[in-house]
Amino acid sequence: MKLSEIPKDELELMGYDDIALLVLQESGKKMKLNDIFKKVCNLLELPDSILEEHLVDFFELMSTNKKFIMLENGYWDLQTRHKLDVVIEEDDEEEEISDEEEIEEETEEEDIFYDNEDETEDVEEDDLADLVVIDSDDDSNL
Repeated sequence: MKLSEIPKDELELMGYDDIALLVLQESGKKMKLNDIFKKVCNLLELPDSILEEHLVDFFELMSTNKKFIMLENGYWDLQTRHKLDVVIEEDDEEEEISDEEEIEEETEEEDIFYDNEDETEDVEEDDLADLVVIDSDDDSNL
């Protein structure tokens, strides 16, 4: 059945995405989003203001519906007409890490937050000779 043969009251019960599906099926080719929505609005006899106001919503509807696919240069088409190429790149030069190396790495990571050495041993008394202690109650010296 052609879109022009579907009664308007039946079209009004359909969602924009359902009508867009029929538009793309009938056209048999990819189309720009604006053209698809314009065709939907024309079929429903909606004013041009609806086209301008709801184009963003229509884009969201189309992009979340798995029946459609967005192509290059703003074209849209039916997902069933396109084969998805999934490319999984594997690194051929992966190093195999032994269990011992893994444990060493984990231990090193844990030591990042805690220092087991006592640093006060490294500080000499001469380093503290110029240190001045300011009492927090005495703000007048600041």
